[in-house]
Amino acid sequence: MMDLAAACLLVSLPMITIFMFIGIAGVPRTIGVLQPMIFLLLLAISRIAIRYALVDILHVAKRARGQRVAIYGAGRAGQQLAFAIQQDGQVALAGYLDDDPSVEGHRIDGVRIYGTGDIGRVIGELALDEILLALPSVSRSRRLQIVEQLKPHSVRVRSLPSMASILDGKVSVRDLRDVQVEELLGRDAVPPDETLLKGAIEDKVVMVSGAGGSIGSELCRQILARRPRRLILVEQSEFALYTIHTELEETVAADHSAEIFAELADISEPLVAARIMDRHLPQTVFHAAAYKHVPLVEANPISGLRNNVFGTYRCCIEAERVGASRFILVSTDKAVRPTNIMGASKRICELVLQARADVKSGTIFSMVRFGNVLGSSGSVVPRFRAQIAAGGPITLTHRYVTRFFMTIPEAAQLVMQAGAMAKGGEVFVLDMGQPIRIYDLAHSMIQLSGCTVRDETNPDGDIAIEEVGLRPGEKMYEELLLGDNPLPTEHSRIMRAQEAKLGWTKLAALLYELEQALDRADVDKAMAVVRRAVPDYAQTDRSTAPKRIGNLRAAGA
Repeated sequence: MMDLAAACLLVSLPMITIFMFIGIAGVPRTIGVLQPMIFLLLLAISRIAIRYALVDILHVAKRARGQRVAIYGAGRAGQQLAFAIQQDGQVALAGYLDDDPSVEGHRIDGVRIYGTGDIGRVIGELALDEILLALPSVSRSRRLQIVEQLKPHSVRVRSLPSMASILDGKVSVRDLRDVQVEELLGRDAVPPDETLLKGAIEDKVVMVSGAGGSIGSELCRQILARRPRRLILVEQSEFALYTIHTELEETVAADHSAEIFAELADISEPLVAARIMDRHLPQTVFHAAAYKHVPLVEANPISGLRNNVFGTYRCCIEAERVGASRFILVSTDKAVRPTNIMGASKRICELVLQARADVKSGTIFSMVRFGNVLGSSGSVVPRFRAQIAAGGPITLTHRYVTRFFMTIPEAAQLVMQAGAMAKGGEVFVLDMGQPIRIYDLAHSMIQLSGCTVRDETNPDGDIAIEEVGLRPGEKMYEELLLGDNPLPTEHSRIMRAQEAKLGWTKLAALLYELEQALDRADVDKAMAVVRRAVPDYAQTDRSTAPKRIGNLRAAGA
């Protein structure tokens, strides 16, 4: 505005000179003062008017060419999201959707609320491109029902992440994210028992091996939140250790809650576990270190067996020697009737802990067995998401492959609670809900991204799903139990399996033979020892389709 005034003054100087100092007959001298003022006023008004007119035109153009969206949920969260959308101006808000019949037909700030009884008709009438879920407080099972209702209509579905932004009154279009796969599990998380969580952690020295992995790093976060006296991170990957150590150090800097030590080490090497245990004298040990990718371990059996079996063996022996109170092994459903080396190696790890528990030392040994965790390294979910973003195709091994799934935080909490309730030698099994068919998971992810599946019934669809065949050692379906009738525990989501075991004398002899074979890189001899230790191990794919194939809808049952 100052520049505008200066320009007006410069232009008006000749007029001021003529009228004020020279004068013109019949023209008042005050014109020399009034003319620049009127000129400046008219110029400012015209600029402001043009500016607002152009902004309105641009907003109309954006709405005309932008996507049409509806907000599912006409409550406080939905209204805040509507305000954010209108402020942003990038999309057109076509209406609200709400399953409450009492609000159907009402309007909020001129935007109509539609019922959800015939949602396909509403989507068509409003020509919707996207539906935004503003339901941050609904249960996971209810959210799954809504998602299932929307899936057939090929609209993109996004949602608000949590109640936190709603309570802060800071809802933004940037808060929206794609529907997360964990929301498709349909199983509501059970709140953790804090008494169990803190029992083996609070004011204790806690060690986590494999601290940089998916489960190991989440264990570290959860442990730190329960205020241990000291937390020891053991990891053989420098980058993974640096990442989790930096993150936890920032947390500690904020509340000074614990000492953190980072140990860059391979605990399967002789004397390494002993050195770490002697240095820190841990009271509780969570052993999450393992090679877990089935095809890689299948192709590298020497490294896989050495890392998994002898990392566990040396860690548990040294923990027992220094007087650790508890030792908890993170195991896997692939240890049940294994068809691959990774699963067989983890079953041997379980046998080691079962045998040491029978020795009745001062250390309580237990193991926790569960299936796949969402978002872990190598998980199908991020791979499917990347394939969808690239336009497909999505590749999976077999149409009828099923897997158990659980979120990483939920799995870590249950591991900690199971370890706290152990008396010695238990094989705990986490309730993973119903198995999910991977094909259904891929199908749902495509639909929820607003795309259609290209197949024989829809050759013009957006993204195809291709089967590439089972990989070496891969099963069609996984199991969590060797035997029947698991025993209940004090936690509704944790069961106790009744599994066969070996005596320590017999197992120690097998471990000696196995290590000798590994030192000689004698794969045939090593695998022969593995079969003697795990009689139900079969290298060929002996699995068949299960009697009941779960899917995303069944998962919510």
